[in-house]
Amino acid sequence: MLPTLPTYIQSMGGTTQQVGMVMSCFAIGLIASRTWLGKLADRRSRKLVILIGAFVAASAPVGYLLVHSIWGLGYIRAFHGISIAAFTIGYSALVVDLAPIKHRGSLIGYMNLAVPIGMSMGPALGGFLQQNGKAIFPEGTGYEVLFLFSIICGVLALLLASQIKESALPIATSNSKSDNKVIQRDFWQLTKDPGLIVPTLVLLLIGLVFGTLVAFLPLFIKELQLDFNVGFFYTVVAMASFSVRLFVGQASDRYGRGLFISGSLICYVISMVLLTQANSTAMFILAAIAEGSGAGILIPLILALISDRSYANERGKVFALCMGGFDVGIAMGGLILGSLATILGGYRGIFALAAVLASVALIIFITQAGKNLRHSLFFALGKAPDAYLVNSQNIG
Repeated sequence: MLPTLPTYIQSMGGTTQQVGMVMSCFAIGLIASRTWLGKLADRRSRKLVILIGAFVAASAPVGYLLVHSIWGLGYIRAFHGISIAAFTIGYSALVVDLAPIKHRGSLIGYMNLAVPIGMSMGPALGGFLQQNGKAIFPEGTGYEVLFLFSIICGVLALLLASQIKESALPIATSNSKSDNKVIQRDFWQLTKDPGLIVPTLVLLLIGLVFGTLVAFLPLFIKELQLDFNVGFFYTVVAMASFSVRLFVGQASDRYGRGLFISGSLICYVISMVLLTQANSTAMFILAAIAEGSGAGILIPLILALISDRSYANERGKVFALCMGGFDVGIAMGGLILGSLATILGGYRGIFALAAVLASVALIIFITQAGKNLRHSLFFALGKAPDAYLVNSQNIG
């Protein structure tokens, strides 16, 4: 739906600002549900949270079929956001629970290979169904076929999720010989942990970049009148993401997370700079390769990093906090940058500002990821260990 919903909203009379608003509502649903879903994953079941995500994914496209107003689409889009909030929390926490500590980065990387596979097919298929849907459903506009196919995918996900098997929830205890009490940190205590706040800020800024890309790339390509299926952009992104994930997780287990996270942020900067200059298919493909490489490295390794820095019985809340930064960024990206479109001089100005935001994320990471400036720089270059690593006996 990434390449098709913006044009669907526009076809209903939506302005550039309204397109950004509706697309951002997805992240509003994510934000509103992350905290309680994280607590549910820690206290009840990872599988239950995954089932909630699959159910919402199956039911939200029904709303797109039935609702025909801009505000109504915003509400449905917010509801749809719960699906990703639930799935990423439950799925990530479950796989980290099962992963041996020494191979955590590589296994999270392999786990996340499923995402670019779906992303490589979904947007291109969505664009194809939207453009050729009338051949299947002559009385419709093409979007009906797209939404019906999405419902089928959601139902299949729900059926598969029902087959998940999980063990008992992990418990983390103090490593002190004199104090073997269970470690419990609530959500607000986690927000005061600098080892978790820096990854959250980085994801917030990259969320702004991604929210901008999702909301305005289809409209930018349409404005340029290029003969280029925007779904193919996301396919290239997914292929690049898949390629780097094959090796980066294992490499991060050996050389540290910091070096690769720094590299991923540089990729985001390059991608946005390329978009400010893009006027041909080749430029968009290069931007897609850079963006896909950045995403393929950043998301798995941030998940591995915050897993390293948290206890087993709080991972649901930790994922909710840190990925919540990404959600807030997506929510603000479409709204804020859409409002600034005129001031920024159009879509090229929007992507130029996105490049600045990615640069700020890089600066924050290389200066704040460690206990002090020197250690942060060395960690970001892969020359120092993680200063916030939780005792290994309590993180597996």
